[in-house]
Amino acid sequence: MMRDSNSRPPLQVAVPVALALWCTACQAEVEAPAPVRPARVIVVEPATKSADVGFAGHIEPQDQASLAFRLGGRLVERPARVAVSVGDGEVVARLDPENELNELRSARAALAAAQGALGQADNQYQRQRHLLERGITTRADFEAAEQARKAAQARVDAAQAHARTAEDGVGFTTLKADAPGVVTAVGAEPGEVVAAGRMIVQLARRDGRDAVFEVPADLARVAAPGVEVIVGLVSDPGVKAHGRVREIAPQADPVTRTFAIRVGLTDPPQSFRLGTAVSGTLRRSADTALAIPSTALVRRGQDIGVWAVDPSTTKVIWRTLDVISAGPATALVAKGIAAGDIVVTAGANLLHEGQSVKLPGMESQ
Repeated sequence: MMRDSNSRPPLQVAVPVALALWCTACQAEVEAPAPVRPARVIVVEPATKSADVGFAGHIEPQDQASLAFRLGGRLVERPARVAVSVGDGEVVARLDPENELNELRSARAALAAAQGALGQADNQYQRQRHLLERGITTRADFEAAEQARKAAQARVDAAQAHARTAEDGVGFTTLKADAPGVVTAVGAEPGEVVAAGRMIVQLARRDGRDAVFEVPADLARVAAPGVEVIVGLVSDPGVKAHGRVREIAPQADPVTRTFAIRVGLTDPPQSFRLGTAVSGTLRRSADTALAIPSTALVRRGQDIGVWAVDPSTTKVIWRTLDVISAGPATALVAKGIAAGDIVVTAGANLLHEGQSVKLPGMESQ
């Protein structure tokens, strides 16, 4: 049988077709280049010195304690008065100790009786021990005397503990200052029946003084612990003291929505009395915060940053920022960008890493 000379083997036809289809698939897999998006940008300007911030507050003790009795009773004496200085260990109040004294007398009497019974039990034990050594008594009688002496000793131990507790109770009827300080408030008057734990005297210890201020949230973020604050009297602005932020309230006041900050004062003058109205001035540094439009900020997961443009390639680069504060128009940035950087301010949410953008002035290119 003769084959047609114009016909080709099936393999010679299939190979070119497969190659053509493969080339077409390769071309389809080539990703189209990302479109060049127009972008509105700014050039980050160098930080300028911010104006010093002032706020009002008052003086409070650095350490304040509320003194109270450990037990309840009738208050018979309270020598401490408001604004009076007291020394360490000085008596500030007393309760009627009659019930506690009776308890102490009863405990001491029980202790004396227990000690007498122990003496008798010990004598009986010694006699039984000598008789047992001579073989006159039985071991059962000796062991009974030994057990009686141990029981008597246990009763003495319990009576001693009861007596010590009663002595402490008598001591608890006297309230003493645990440190030198000034009385700032009293919670009961002589003749009242007070409960255990009720504040009798509020004592401001003399360890130091704080200036306490209520500041808004944006300033609370700037006033980090250790920042220097200059504190002056409202009545006499010439009298000043230096201090540093010692504590910042973790939660805002539910009414005023402000945060309380405590400034530890260094060698405050005597005129800085407790409760005195003072003003604080926070020194703002000149090179820590850069201002950019708030529209430039982009959130990616837990991070906040901006798209910076590389002027040589006009491609965007992600920069994670440390934002101090962000208002409706301007955001203050501590870290992440530098003066002279080009930052995208409009359309930033549509960009991705390495995408090319069209800068102003490039429309004709």
